[in-house]
Amino acid sequence: MTFAIHGLAVSRGIAIGRAVVVASSRMEVVHYFIRPDQVDAEIDRARSARNAVIDELRRLQDEMPKDAPGELDALLDVHLLLLQDEALAAAIKHWISDRLYNAEWALTTQLEVVSRQFDEMEDEYLRERKADLEQVVERILRHMKGMASPVPAPAELLAVEATGEGTPPQQPLLLDGATEAPLVLVAQDLSPVDMLQFKSRLFAGFITAVGGRTSHTAIVARSMDIPAVVGARAAGQLIRQDDWIIIDGNAGVVIVDPSPIILAEYGFRQRQNELERERLSRLRHTPALTLDGERIELLANIEQPGDGPAAVHAGAVGVGLFRTEFLFMGRGGNLPGEEEQYRAYREAVDGMQGMPVTIRTLDVGADKPLDKAQPKDYYLNPALGLRAIRWSLADPAMFRTQLRAILRAAAHGQIHLLFPMLAHQSEIEQTLAQVRLAQSELDARGVAHGPVKLGAMIEVPAAALIVRTFLRYFDFLSIGTNDLIQYTLAIDRADETVAHLYDPLHPAVLKLVADVIAEGRAQGKSVCVCGETAGDVAMTRLLLGLGLRSFSMHPAQILVVKQEILRADTRKLAAWAQEVLRSDSPAALLSP
Repeated sequence: MTFAIHGLAVSRGIAIGRAVVVASSRMEVVHYFIRPDQVDAEIDRARSARNAVIDELRRLQDEMPKDAPGELDALLDVHLLLLQDEALAAAIKHWISDRLYNAEWALTTQLEVVSRQFDEMEDEYLRERKADLEQVVERILRHMKGMASPVPAPAELLAVEATGEGTPPQQPLLLDGATEAPLVLVAQDLSPVDMLQFKSRLFAGFITAVGGRTSHTAIVARSMDIPAVVGARAAGQLIRQDDWIIIDGNAGVVIVDPSPIILAEYGFRQRQNELERERLSRLRHTPALTLDGERIELLANIEQPGDGPAAVHAGAVGVGLFRTEFLFMGRGGNLPGEEEQYRAYREAVDGMQGMPVTIRTLDVGADKPLDKAQPKDYYLNPALGLRAIRWSLADPAMFRTQLRAILRAAAHGQIHLLFPMLAHQSEIEQTLAQVRLAQSELDARGVAHGPVKLGAMIEVPAAALIVRTFLRYFDFLSIGTNDLIQYTLAIDRADETVAHLYDPLHPAVLKLVADVIAEGRAQGKSVCVCGETAGDVAMTRLLLGLGLRSFSMHPAQILVVKQEILRADTRKLAAWAQEVLRSDSPAALLSP
């Protein structure tokens, strides 16, 4: 019987094939107390398993295909950082030596402790890094048990194909004459190591029970252009081995045991999607010009220094947002020094081949695991606490270390320096004073550094309301719509009970965005939107009509947004956009 499972659409496209169902990744762990004379042996057992996983991941990196996405290598680096975190190792040792837990119990106990810290993080992307820690722990546990990866080996996949069960009524239609059916993977979650094997295996798409739009599985799926649905919580229980599956990555829907009519419909959609992708790829080198001749700047958001080449390949004309916090995460409080940061920022600059790179200073806070000094419950509301620029100004030595590294990298290419979550004139003045001091420190050392343009994030309503003050001090502005919406509407977008109220088309949000864009244009200064709204094709025409000329988004969205731009006439859109602004129900008028 045909039925549908709903999840989150994270990577567009249609995949049709037979299900390879992977058992839940959570392993059974035996809990028992050890004797005091067994402590050293138990610690050695945990250490040996950890070291074996480190060796395995390093070997995978060395053997990684040249055409593998940069995101995979970066995510493996994250796993290696977590494995080498001395704070994690010390905590596991504590549970073994002080509580006399067996090694597996100690490992899973510390996982629960750290998982709670991740759950309390405000930033959705960082919060979902909990999955990376879970996968690292699972790999250690599997080594302790002498078990292999949970993803089936090639021989197992061939055995699945040989069963011949579940043959659909329209197989020639589905496979365009192919003799073998594609396979789609159904799992609780997937690690970067598992994802790395997609290219050499037969998977046409995947479904996971957990994950969000910014989970690592979603990121890698977009980078590899594989249709995917995540957060389909019922998938593991309802989908059986060898079931015929349709993954609609555009709508976030999984159709199980489709009828001949549905198969025919999705087979047609699949072919149309493939033709559309081919057509979009031809736009890669086409200038982003509207019908009335307005040039639009399409930039990429990146998370890792090595993401630049992928952004260039996607057609980006620069980086509009390089999130630097991932250089600081998973290090047990041992923050990167100036030299390490300088090399990372220079790698990003070199990867963009002379195009500008906007580097945002550290955007972490009380809800991120960098501060080891305070107890977990010290901050009552992390979203409104010591975070972003407030954190940096509270630790000027750390802040200037990052500033010096960025200024040094600017000697090798165009860098724009962006500051997050500013809201007060006093913060602006303190921030600019730190920049001048960092420049003076480099001059005193005789170290070369380059000029940078200075910009501010507009992500607090107060900043949007005093935008003229910001424009007196900064060369450009960048609207962070994710936080601006959250703070304007008092909505925690990570809270499922109120997430439906998170609305980029709320009249108050649109007014703030429109006012910032208009004031920037009036003063001849660039304004960019770098939140999720920038990559939302449904919002492209409205933003153009409001006067936006610079968008920054995930590289996978660039060509789709460019297509909308090439079809747009900003002169006609301007009057319509003002009508949307005046409306009490902007969503009803979204199509001009």
